[in-house]
Amino acid sequence: MTVSPDLPPETPEPLAALRPPRLGPLARLRNYFLAGIIVTAPIGLTIYLVVITIEAIDRNVQRLIPMGFEPERFIPFHLPYGIPGLGVVVSVVLLTLIGFLATNLLGRTLLRIGERIVARMPVVRGIYSALKQVFETVFSQSGNSFRQVALVPWPSKDSWTIAFVTNYVQGTEVSQHLGDDLVTVYVPTTPNPTGGYMAYYRRRDIVILSTSVDQAMKLIISCGVIVPPDLAAGKTAAKTADGGKPNGQPGTGDGGFTP
Repeated sequence: MTVSPDLPPETPEPLAALRPPRLGPLARLRNYFLAGIIVTAPIGLTIYLVVITIEAIDRNVQRLIPMGFEPERFIPFHLPYGIPGLGVVVSVVLLTLIGFLATNLLGRTLLRIGERIVARMPVVRGIYSALKQVFETVFSQSGNSFRQVALVPWPSKDSWTIAFVTNYVQGTEVSQHLGDDLVTVYVPTTPNPTGGYMAYYRRRDIVILSTSVDQAMKLIISCGVIVPPDLAAGKTAAKTADGGKPNGQPGTGDGGFTP
Protein backbone atom coordinates (compact mmCIF):
# COMPACT_ATOMS: atom_id res chain seq x y z
CA MET A 1 0.00 0.00 0.00
CA THR A 2 1.42 3.37 -0.99
CA VAL A 3 0.89 6.49 1.02
CA SER A 4 0.58 9.73 -0.86
CA PRO A 5 2.72 12.51 0.52
CA ASP A 6 0.97 15.27 2.35
CA LEU A 7 0.11 18.17 0.09
CA PRO A 8 1.22 21.59 1.24
CA PRO A 9 -1.63 23.75 2.55
CA GLU A 10 -3.09 26.20 0.10
CA THR A 11 -2.00 29.71 0.76
CA PRO A 12 -4.66 32.38 0.22
CA GLU A 13 -3.98 34.86 -2.49
CA PRO A 14 -2.90 38.27 -1.31
CA LEU A 15 -5.57 40.97 -1.18
CA ALA A 16 -3.69 42.96 -3.76
CA ALA A 17 -4.27 40.21 -6.33
CA LEU A 18 -8.05 40.33 -5.73
CA ARG A 19 -8.37 44.05 -6.26
CA PRO A 20 -9.47 45.28 -9.70
CA PRO A 21 -6.75 46.79 -11.82
CA ARG A 22 -6.31 50.50 -11.50
CA LEU A 23 -7.53 52.50 -14.45
CA GLY A 24 -5.36 54.99 -16.21
CA PRO A 25 -6.34 58.63 -16.80
CA LEU A 26 -7.64 57.97 -20.33
CA ALA A 27 -9.79 55.04 -19.18
CA ARG A 28 -11.26 57.15 -16.38
CA LEU A 29 -12.06 59.97 -18.79
CA ARG A 30 -13.74 57.49 -21.11
CA ASN A 31 -15.87 56.11 -18.27
CA TYR A 32 -16.84 59.62 -17.19
CA PHE A 33 -17.78 60.48 -20.77
CA LEU A 34 -19.95 57.37 -21.16
CA ALA A 35 -21.60 58.02 -17.79
CA GLY A 36 -22.40 61.56 -18.94
CA ILE A 37 -24.04 60.22 -22.11
CA ILE A 38 -26.11 57.73 -20.12
CA VAL A 39 -27.35 60.48 -17.80
CA THR A 40 -28.01 63.25 -20.31
CA ALA A 41 -29.13 61.34 -23.43
CA PRO A 42 -32.61 60.33 -22.16
CA ILE A 43 -33.28 63.81 -20.78
CA GLY A 44 -31.96 65.55 -23.89
CA LEU A 45 -33.88 63.34 -26.33
CA THR A 46 -37.07 63.78 -24.32
CA ILE A 47 -36.76 67.57 -24.33
CA TYR A 48 -35.87 67.53 -28.03
CA LEU A 49 -38.93 65.45 -28.98
CA VAL A 50 -41.23 67.60 -26.84
CA VAL A 51 -39.90 70.80 -28.43
CA ILE A 52 -40.27 69.39 -31.94
CA THR A 53 -43.85 68.32 -31.24
CA ILE A 54 -44.81 71.70 -29.78
CA GLU A 55 -43.21 73.58 -32.68
CA ALA A 56 -45.02 71.40 -35.24
CA ILE A 57 -48.39 72.01 -33.55
CA ASP A 58 -47.68 75.75 -33.28
CA ARG A 59 -46.86 76.05 -36.97
CA ASN A 60 -50.02 74.26 -38.07
CA VAL A 61 -52.26 76.23 -35.70
CA GLN A 62 -50.76 79.61 -36.62
CA ARG A 63 -51.74 79.03 -40.25
CA LEU A 64 -55.39 78.95 -39.18
CA ILE A 65 -55.24 82.33 -37.41
CA PRO A 66 -56.47 85.16 -39.70
CA MET A 67 -54.11 87.96 -40.60
CA GLY A 68 -54.25 90.80 -38.13
CA PHE A 69 -55.40 88.63 -35.22
CA GLU A 70 -52.05 87.11 -34.31
CA PRO A 71 -51.63 87.06 -30.50
CA GLU A 72 -48.12 88.51 -30.90
CA ARG A 73 -49.70 91.85 -31.85
CA PHE A 74 -51.34 92.23 -28.45
CA ILE A 75 -48.29 91.71 -26.21
CA PRO A 76 -46.02 94.62 -25.26
CA PHE A 77 -42.76 92.92 -26.24
CA HIS A 78 -41.50 91.29 -29.41
CA LEU A 79 -41.22 87.52 -29.77
CA PRO A 80 -39.29 86.54 -32.92
CA TYR A 81 -40.62 82.96 -32.89
CA GLY A 82 -44.13 83.66 -31.68
CA ILE A 83 -45.65 82.52 -28.40
CA PRO A 84 -44.27 79.06 -27.64
CA GLY A 85 -46.93 76.51 -26.83
CA LEU A 86 -49.79 78.63 -28.18
CA GLY A 87 -50.75 76.00 -30.71
CA VAL A 88 -50.93 73.34 -28.01
CA VAL A 89 -53.21 75.50 -25.86
CA VAL A 90 -55.45 76.35 -28.81
CA SER A 91 -55.63 72.68 -29.83
CA VAL A 92 -56.58 71.55 -26.32
CA VAL A 93 -59.25 74.24 -26.02
CA LEU A 94 -60.61 73.50 -29.50
CA LEU A 95 -60.77 69.73 -28.94
CA THR A 96 -62.43 70.23 -25.56
CA LEU A 97 -65.02 72.53 -27.15
CA ILE A 98 -65.70 70.00 -29.92
CA GLY A 99 -66.09 67.25 -27.33
CA PHE A 100 -68.53 69.40 -25.37
CA LEU A 101 -70.61 70.11 -28.47
CA ALA A 102 -70.57 66.44 -29.50
CA THR A 103 -72.07 65.35 -26.17
CA ASN A 104 -75.17 67.56 -26.22
CA LEU A 105 -78.31 67.13 -28.29
CA LEU A 106 -77.42 69.61 -31.04
CA GLY A 107 -73.91 68.23 -31.42
CA ARG A 108 -75.10 64.63 -31.60
CA THR A 109 -77.65 65.59 -34.24
CA LEU A 110 -75.04 67.30 -36.38
CA LEU A 111 -72.67 64.36 -35.87
CA ARG A 112 -75.29 61.87 -37.05
CA ILE A 113 -75.99 63.99 -40.13
CA GLY A 114 -72.29 64.12 -40.92
CA GLU A 115 -71.91 60.36 -40.45
CA ARG A 116 -74.82 59.73 -42.81
CA ILE A 117 -73.13 61.86 -45.46
CA VAL A 118 -69.83 60.01 -44.95
CA ALA A 119 -71.65 56.63 -45.09
CA ARG A 120 -72.68 57.39 -48.67
CA MET A 121 -69.09 57.79 -49.84
CA PRO A 122 -67.79 54.41 -51.07
CA VAL A 123 -64.11 54.66 -50.05
CA VAL A 124 -64.26 57.22 -47.26
CA ARG A 125 -66.90 55.38 -45.23
CA GLY A 126 -64.68 52.31 -44.76
CA ILE A 127 -61.71 54.38 -43.61
CA TYR A 128 -63.85 56.54 -41.31
CA SER A 129 -65.61 53.54 -39.76
CA ALA A 130 -62.34 51.73 -39.04
CA LEU A 131 -60.62 54.79 -37.58
CA LYS A 132 -63.64 55.66 -35.45
CA GLN A 133 -63.78 52.18 -33.97
CA VAL A 134 -60.06 52.17 -33.23
CA PHE A 135 -60.13 55.57 -31.51
CA GLU A 136 -63.24 54.72 -29.52
CA THR A 137 -61.57 51.53 -28.29
CA VAL A 138 -58.21 53.10 -27.44
CA PHE A 139 -59.41 56.35 -25.85
CA SER A 140 -62.57 55.10 -24.17
CA GLN A 141 -62.40 55.48 -20.39
CA SER A 142 -64.05 52.09 -19.89
CA GLY A 143 -62.20 50.39 -22.71
CA ASN A 144 -59.07 48.29 -22.31
CA SER A 145 -57.45 47.76 -25.69
CA PHE A 146 -54.53 45.72 -24.33
CA ARG A 147 -56.04 43.43 -21.73
CA GLN A 148 -53.05 41.35 -20.66
CA VAL A 149 -49.43 40.62 -21.51
CA ALA A 150 -48.74 37.15 -22.83
CA LEU A 151 -46.03 34.92 -24.22
CA VAL A 152 -46.99 33.38 -27.54
CA PRO A 153 -45.13 30.92 -29.79
CA TRP A 154 -43.82 33.14 -32.58
CA PRO A 155 -42.70 32.82 -35.34
CA SER A 156 -42.31 29.06 -34.76
CA LYS A 157 -43.49 26.58 -32.16
CA ASP A 158 -40.24 26.59 -30.16
CA SER A 159 -39.79 30.39 -30.18
CA TRP A 160 -41.60 32.79 -27.83
CA THR A 161 -42.29 36.50 -27.98
CA ILE A 162 -44.17 39.14 -26.02
CA ALA A 163 -47.72 39.84 -27.19
CA PHE A 164 -50.84 41.58 -25.93
CA VAL A 165 -54.23 39.97 -25.54
CA THR A 166 -56.70 42.30 -27.25
CA ASN A 167 -59.91 40.31 -27.38
CA TYR A 168 -61.47 36.90 -27.11
CA VAL A 169 -63.20 35.16 -29.99
CA GLN A 170 -66.67 33.97 -29.16
CA GLY A 171 -69.89 34.01 -31.17
CA THR A 172 -68.16 35.17 -34.36
CA GLU A 173 -67.65 33.61 -37.75
CA VAL A 174 -64.06 32.80 -36.82
CA SER A 175 -65.21 30.88 -33.74
CA GLN A 176 -67.69 28.94 -35.87
CA HIS A 177 -64.82 27.58 -37.94
CA LEU A 178 -62.09 27.27 -35.28
CA GLY A 179 -64.02 27.00 -32.01
CA ASP A 180 -64.68 29.35 -29.10
CA ASP A 181 -61.40 28.57 -27.34
CA LEU A 182 -59.57 31.40 -29.13
CA VAL A 183 -58.06 34.75 -28.19
CA THR A 184 -56.94 37.61 -30.39
CA VAL A 185 -53.40 38.79 -29.69
CA TYR A 186 -51.31 41.63 -31.07
CA VAL A 187 -47.67 40.75 -31.69
CA PRO A 188 -45.70 44.03 -31.84
CA THR A 189 -42.40 44.53 -33.62
CA THR A 190 -39.32 45.90 -31.90
CA PRO A 191 -38.20 48.63 -31.37
CA ASN A 192 -41.32 50.18 -32.93
CA PRO A 193 -44.38 48.57 -31.32
CA THR A 194 -46.82 50.53 -33.51
CA GLY A 195 -46.26 47.93 -36.23
CA GLY A 196 -47.03 44.29 -35.74
CA TYR A 197 -49.31 41.38 -36.47
CA MET A 198 -52.73 40.23 -35.32
CA ALA A 199 -53.04 36.52 -34.70
CA TYR A 200 -55.47 34.00 -33.24
CA TYR A 201 -54.27 31.57 -30.59
CA ARG A 202 -55.97 28.94 -28.51
CA ARG A 203 -56.10 29.92 -24.87
CA ARG A 204 -54.16 26.87 -23.76
CA ASP A 205 -51.27 27.68 -26.12
CA ILE A 206 -50.38 31.11 -24.69
CA VAL A 207 -48.78 32.04 -21.38
CA ILE A 208 -50.29 34.95 -19.45
CA LEU A 209 -47.82 37.16 -17.56
CA SER A 210 -48.60 39.28 -14.53
CA THR A 211 -46.41 42.18 -15.69
CA SER A 212 -48.15 45.38 -16.77
CA VAL A 213 -48.57 46.58 -20.34
CA ASP A 214 -46.29 49.59 -19.69
CA GLN A 215 -43.47 47.38 -18.44
CA ALA A 216 -43.86 45.06 -21.42
CA MET A 217 -43.70 48.06 -23.76
CA LYS A 218 -40.37 49.08 -22.20
CA LEU A 219 -39.06 45.57 -22.80
CA ILE A 220 -40.12 45.70 -26.46
CA ILE A 221 -38.88 49.22 -27.20
CA SER A 222 -35.49 48.53 -25.57
CA CYS A 223 -35.07 45.29 -27.59
CA GLY A 224 -34.97 43.31 -24.36
CA VAL A 225 -32.36 45.47 -22.64
CA ILE A 226 -34.74 46.86 -20.01
CA VAL A 227 -36.28 43.92 -18.16
CA PRO A 228 -39.42 44.63 -16.08
CA PRO A 229 -38.86 44.28 -12.31
CA ASP A 230 -41.44 41.49 -12.07
CA LEU A 231 -39.69 39.42 -14.71
CA ALA A 232 -36.22 40.22 -13.39
CA ALA A 233 -37.14 39.18 -9.84
CA GLY A 234 -38.86 36.03 -10.99
CA LYS A 235 -42.15 37.07 -9.41
CA THR A 236 -44.23 36.81 -12.57
CA ALA A 237 -47.04 34.33 -12.21
CA ALA A 238 -46.98 32.94 -15.73
CA LYS A 239 -50.08 30.96 -16.59
CA THR A 240 -51.82 29.81 -19.67
CA ALA A 241 -54.99 31.63 -20.55
CA ASP A 242 -57.16 28.69 -19.51
CA GLY A 243 -55.41 28.21 -16.17
CA GLY A 244 -52.59 25.96 -17.30
CA LYS A 245 -49.04 25.78 -16.08
CA PRO A 246 -46.14 27.79 -17.53
CA ASN A 247 -44.40 26.73 -20.73
CA GLY A 248 -47.73 26.13 -22.44
CA GLN A 249 -48.69 23.02 -20.48
CA PRO A 250 -52.47 22.56 -20.36
CA GLY A 251 -54.46 22.93 -17.19
CA THR A 252 -57.85 23.90 -15.81
CA GLY A 253 -59.37 27.11 -14.53
CA ASP A 254 -59.31 30.66 -15.83
CA GLY A 255 -55.60 31.34 -15.22
CA GLY A 256 -56.26 35.02 -14.61
CA PHE A 257 -57.50 35.43 -18.17
CA THR A 258 -59.72 38.48 -18.51
CA PRO A 259 -62.09 38.18 -21.49
